[in-house]
Amino acid sequence: MTNTEIKVLDKGFVRLIDHMGSDLSVVNAARVSFGKTKEAFEDSDAKLVDYLAEHEHTSPFRHTALTLHVKAPIFVFRQWMKHRIGSEFNEISGRYVEFPEDEYFVPAAFRRQAKVNKQGSEGSIDEANRERALASYLESCRGAVVHYKELLALGVCREQARCVLPLGLYSEVYWTVSLQAVAHFIRLRADGHAQWEIQQYAAAVRELVEPLFPVGLKALLASGKG
Repeated sequence: MTNTEIKVLDKGFVRLIDHMGSDLSVVNAARVSFGKTKEAFEDSDAKLVDYLAEHEHTSPFRHTALTLHVKAPIFVFRQWMKHRIGSEFNEISGRYVEFPEDEYFVPAAFRRQAKVNKQGSEGSIDEANRERALASYLESCRGAVVHYKELLALGVCREQARCVLPLGLYSEVYWTVSLQAVAHFIRLRADGHAQWEIQQYAAAVRELVEPLFPVGLKALLASGKG
């Protein structure tokens, strides 16, 4: 049985809610050009799927869909939501709900700023600084939540009070996406140049999607054109 939920980071997850289609759906979407359909997927169909991906005949891959429920820090969603083509997002709203007291991401380790890649990180900070870094991080997150709760208690509306909350706050979205779009997300965000935290989510997404579309996903990732 396919796993339908994978834990990610300290409090996050990726959960499969629903999906439409299979590798056979990709094949039939392509073969309809010739007025043909098939009832079962065969070895020859895998070659067709590979051909479609390699030669960028990608429309058949978009006759599929997956809906995932994702819980991730806001800074991860800032990167994730750049993937708009073939995707749709609905997110929990701080205008409607009050956020809990401890729903923020706490890193297991703190990385150093990379010397070559100006936007990236590498290694770990000095062990002598780790305890103070963690204390400073927690003090900031906890303080933001205290002020958020205080603002609410003072009668400030949720939509304004939420402005003080940290980027590490966890949020939740429903993400509905085609096979082509999910392959594009995995290819870019599982890459070693992506931020480590979103790499973990890309790996979880792949683990959920691969059993459903093993041939199509492999072909799109191998082509580098998904």
